[in-house]
Amino acid sequence: MKTAAHLATWLGLSACAIGSVGCRSVGPDYRGPPHNAVLNTPAAHGPFVSSSDSAFSGERAPGQWWRLYESPQLDELVSAALLANTDLRMAQANLERSVALLQQARAARQPTAEVNFDSSYQQLSSESYLHSGTVPPRGLYDTGVSVSYELDVFGRLKRAIEAAVADDEAVRAAYDLTKITVAAETARAFADACNAGEELQVTRRSLELQVQSTDTTRRLVEAGRTSSLDLTRSSAQVAQVRANIPTLESQRMNALYRLAALTGKPPAEYPRSVELCATAPRLQQPLPIGDATALLRRRPDVREAERELAAATARIGVATADLYPRIAVGASAGSTGATSDFLRAPTNRFGIGLTIHWEANQSLARARIAQANAAAKLALARFDGVVLTALRDAESALSTYSRDREREGDLTTAQARASEAEQQAKRLYVGGKIDFLALLDAQRTLASADDALAVSHARLATDQVAIFLALGGGWE
Repeated sequence: MKTAAHLATWLGLSACAIGSVGCRSVGPDYRGPPHNAVLNTPAAHGPFVSSSDSAFSGERAPGQWWRLYESPQLDELVSAALLANTDLRMAQANLERSVALLQQARAARQPTAEVNFDSSYQQLSSESYLHSGTVPPRGLYDTGVSVSYELDVFGRLKRAIEAAVADDEAVRAAYDLTKITVAAETARAFADACNAGEELQVTRRSLELQVQSTDTTRRLVEAGRTSSLDLTRSSAQVAQVRANIPTLESQRMNALYRLAALTGKPPAEYPRSVELCATAPRLQQPLPIGDATALLRRRPDVREAERELAAATARIGVATADLYPRIAVGASAGSTGATSDFLRAPTNRFGIGLTIHWEANQSLARARIAQANAAAKLALARFDGVVLTALRDAESALSTYSRDREREGDLTTAQARASEAEQQAKRLYVGGKIDFLALLDAQRTLASADDALAVSHARLATDQVAIFLALGGGWE
């Protein structure tokens, strides 16, 4: 009965302690980015500036955008990269660590329990017990269970868990961002390898035409219809065109090595099938881009920065809670004595209590609050910067693609005219109507036009990858 009375008194004191201060979470409640954040401005929403171009459609940007190319080879490479890429493996490990940290934060709200058992055989000192005789040696033991639970009166633990949850969600967003980057880099490396293959084809075709022209010039020299200077000039042009081939082969192999690394393989295991590719996949229909509102919802780096802002806001509450006392309740039970009296009434003990810890040095707590507030301001500035960067990346990628499409149209026309001019010059030269310099100039113009058009094809292929990367698709 006496024990029950003690327990009732202790519970009453605990309830009074809790009721006197009221359970509340100190610090600001985070309900999203503040009204003055860039995300909440009207200019951050609506259609893109460049969306009126016929190259784009307002349809929602797809998740697995690379499947729009309908290239089984590209699909296979991206799938392999998403399975074996080392950056993704590191991001996955970081995600697992984040989950463990979140579990640790949540465990702080659970009661802590400790169990102990010690036994020994000792000769005790008689004088330490103010005894004149000799205490005989005996077996001793000490065992017990103690339980403690912190009453989160001011929300310190709650805010800590809020911060840990936001941190975990930020890590998940970073993982999604890594997936986007890996998919885009794989598509870019594939396009670079194919573009180099196309430029190699163009260069070799130009070389073949130039060699034919040189053979024609040689026959004219042997027939006495032109000078050996024309043959020297033609041979020099052959050497000049041939000199571009090693550089293009190097570019293609470097892209293949990048593909190997992206798919988690050593350079020697680069995809042999891509080595034969000479046409990069490119969409001819309008690209689905959605709008700025969808962009900011989709991009993981925006979500990551917003979650970091939420975590920083929650940590203000954690720091503010240090201004107030920490209250914990505890209970323990055990038995201590001679092993011959194991668990008998004279050896048993129990206790219940209330612990209040209050840090008297308020200056230290207020310094931590100031640090937390500064960290939240930093997180907001970074969040605004990420939003602005996302919008800028998208607009820049769209504008670049639009202008490069216009440029390709002009280059296509220029290449057709240069080819026609080269054929006319060749007929006039063979007929003796123009000198070799005029023919050489026409051939150089054609070679330059062919090369410029091939480079334009490469730019458009990489432009499309840049658009989808800026739109943030590929992690859904």
